[in-house]
Amino acid sequence: MDEKPMTPARCAMRMPAAMYDVLHAHLFPGDGDEHGAVIEAGLIRTPAGYALVARDLHLAREGVDWLPGQRGYRMMPAGYILKRVRECRDQRLVYLAVHNHGGRDAVAFSPVDLESHVRGFPALLDIVQGLPVGSLVFAEEAVAGDIWLPDGRRLVLNGLTIVGRRRVRLTARPEARAGVFDPRYDRQVRMFGAEGQAVLRGAKVAIVGLGGVGILLAEYLGRLGVGAFVLVDPDRVQPSNIPRLADASGWDAMSWLVDERRPAWLRRLGFQLATRKIDLAERIIKRANRQARITPFFSTMEERDVVEAIKGCDYVFLAADGHRARRLFNALVHQFLIPGVQLGSRIQSDGATGDLVNVHTTVRLVTPDTGCLLCNGAVNAARLQEESVSPEMRRRQKYTDEPDIAAPSVITLNALTASQAANDFLFYMTGMTAPDAFDGYLQAHPLVRKVKSVRPRRDDGCPDCGSSVASRRARGDEALVPLVD
Repeated sequence: MDEKPMTPARCAMRMPAAMYDVLHAHLFPGDGDEHGAVIEAGLIRTPAGYALVARDLHLAREGVDWLPGQRGYRMMPAGYILKRVRECRDQRLVYLAVHNHGGRDAVAFSPVDLESHVRGFPALLDIVQGLPVGSLVFAEEAVAGDIWLPDGRRLVLNGLTIVGRRRVRLTARPEARAGVFDPRYDRQVRMFGAEGQAVLRGAKVAIVGLGGVGILLAEYLGRLGVGAFVLVDPDRVQPSNIPRLADASGWDAMSWLVDERRPAWLRRLGFQLATRKIDLAERIIKRANRQARITPFFSTMEERDVVEAIKGCDYVFLAADGHRARRLFNALVHQFLIPGVQLGSRIQSDGATGDLVNVHTTVRLVTPDTGCLLCNGAVNAARLQEESVSPEMRRRQKYTDEPDIAAPSVITLNALTASQAANDFLFYMTGMTAPDAFDGYLQAHPLVRKVKSVRPRRDDGCPDCGSSVASRRARGDEALVPLVD
């Protein structure tokens, strides 16, 4: 008989910064009183346990939805609760009742709060039909949560991550301050402290695409001391990769076997023996930090196992070419509220003279509040359709038998995008990003030594970031992930 898997005792949560700002202003207007709200959240199941992603916020109106309590100090009337619970049932979201207590950096439910959960949550679980229900209580800089699963088991909220210009983490009580760190990191600890170094050690990132940009990211993040990596790439090192892949050598590319003067069978063997890019990246990371935990995927990101691994990450770097990867990346950022960045570059030359016409690199921050790739035309429908057909179909659709032309790539240009993305991640995770920092796209034009800031557009009807019922925004596992079987 199969053993029933153990349910984790704790649950994490993510919330967009724009939502948190509205909620905080409502709960703490300066009157010292208690106020209420309801959050409707998507549910995520990961190997590490459950997570919630805040989708919709409903502020309880004083005297209408927020009344003097019959047993406790304040309460939401039964009709209002029932309305919100039915919304959650119909949209397959998790119902979370919210209120506040006094205090600043520590908070807990009162005995009356917990008694109300025991009285009311079983009935709510019957209504929502298979989803959890729960409650959150906030102080000025703290939050606690009591989450009930459909079978009556309870989870404790172990932290709320606020995703915005910078990462903010709220817990029920102050976490122990890091005082000891590896001496190797002394110079960077002087910048962001031992606590910042501990945050990096506890961080988990995904790098999708380990070509010229992705391999530099692996180097930078490994040396920063990031603790866990999900590495995704389906390719092996080739001789033409060596000038722009850090630490790559002719041995990695099996250059002597794949030389065009070799017999075809020997060249095929050389290509099969060449180092996988994920293994090259792991080697680079481990040289900098032997304690780093690596989860490699020798595949594209459009695999179920890859998506499941990315769901548990704190940040995603998309350094892969292709509009299928962009489409999926954009969906994951908004469906699971995971901040990320899409990196790219373009080198254009005059077809007649060969002179360089334009060189630009792009770093597109993509977060739950800003930067949707669909809204900003960064996912081309024609290219997406072309990439979605099989290689054989693509060959049939071509007018000639000419091979595809590889795009130009230069390591120094790759370093521009990789370093900007790594710095953005560093400042986000350690909470050092300025509150008014520009959170849009950055385009560098090295030929003319200029940098352009681009404010992303946002379409409220977007299927990824929009507010319509059909949007995948913060729906967690209840929404289908595009391009994944």
